[in-house]
Amino acid sequence: MEQQVAESSKTWIKHPTTVIKELQPVQKPFLTLGVIASVILFIAIVSTTDMVQGVLYLIGIALGVTLLQARFGFTSAFRRLMSVGNTQGLQAHMLMLMVATTLFAVILSTGFSFTGADPAGYVSPVGISVIFGSFLFGIGMQLGNGCASGTLYNLGGGSSSMILTLIAFIIGSTVGALHFPFWMSTPSLEPFSLATSTSLGYGGAWIVQIIMFVVIYFILAQFAKRKNPPRMKPLVTISGWKKIFRGAWPLFVAGIILAILNALTLAVRGQPWGITSAFALWGGKALDSVGVDVASWGYFQGENGMALSQTVLADSTSVMNFGVILGAFIAATAQGNFKPKKLKVGPASASIVGGLLMGYGARLAFGCNIGAYFGGIASFSLHGWVWMVMAMLGTGVALFIRPLFGLNNPKKNDLFC
Repeated sequence: MEQQVAESSKTWIKHPTTVIKELQPVQKPFLTLGVIASVILFIAIVSTTDMVQGVLYLIGIALGVTLLQARFGFTSAFRRLMSVGNTQGLQAHMLMLMVATTLFAVILSTGFSFTGADPAGYVSPVGISVIFGSFLFGIGMQLGNGCASGTLYNLGGGSSSMILTLIAFIIGSTVGALHFPFWMSTPSLEPFSLATSTSLGYGGAWIVQIIMFVVIYFILAQFAKRKNPPRMKPLVTISGWKKIFRGAWPLFVAGIILAILNALTLAVRGQPWGITSAFALWGGKALDSVGVDVASWGYFQGENGMALSQTVLADSTSVMNFGVILGAFIAATAQGNFKPKKLKVGPASASIVGGLLMGYGARLAFGCNIGAYFGGIASFSLHGWVWMVMAMLGTGVALFIRPLFGLNNPKKNDLFC
């Protein structure tokens, strides 16, 4: 095992995800605008709601900065693995999940909270809706060229196509909310937590999952060694302390930071990080504003119904989403990389189709790559693991669909993927 650990460490050194080069100049006007907008929105959130919402908004900004600085991908990680066998992204996921699982185990077992909220993980049933929804999401994120978190941080980073993806994402989520009662009537198992549905407890469940992550990590390492795939293109960075604000961050560093921020979210609001429930809320509010009686929908009952009548700033997921977008915008302009491009018909069409599939699939699957995959697995929920497998299968199918929209897939003879 020690030899395997050493070899894995050498892999990160041999194929780093960053390279020191000259950066683009800071886009000072855009950066200033981003900082001012962030401060104004923070004041609006705190004055309208409370400081807890303000803290969650700041966590969202930190998430956006982290995602952008490392270009931390879920969509790209799945695509690289399924197309050419590159495992760098999935190995970073395993490291992220190791850290998150450890922190979640402590928080959930002790009930620790900064705000007095009773912490609860994302544990959902496994059934037809999760299987089908996560499969749809896997296809959708490959067509949209971004998952839920990818859509937000790439939008903030200047990706023009993500405007279409986000709009379609909201529409798909809203339709999914309309159909939610039907999918909840389909066959499913009871919610299953490795920690609370067994006699393992959080300590035993933590040991089991850590072993699973380590095994998967080294299986991926051996798989990549045999496949010898093209490596990820290193991102430009600089040396010294300026790297914190300007240069790209190593992928595994970003994974650790994301895990810490997700655990911090759990300890502040009592739930892990999530994204797509806000999209259904935004769509519901839009329809409600034009006279559609969305309050009668099964999805918009209880807490979801209350959110319809409140300001969107009172929704913690929404304010975190706003933070992710602004955090990514600030990071991109600090790097000098905020450069929106003209859209082409094929990729634009793929963005719309992908967004619709992701939005609908996320509602069926009790979340996206963040709420179901990241948050679900870290919460010891079986549905998180099922989501991962089905989204990976959806990715495999999407590889055959992407060329129809003019989207390229990584190839084995590429220098980078």
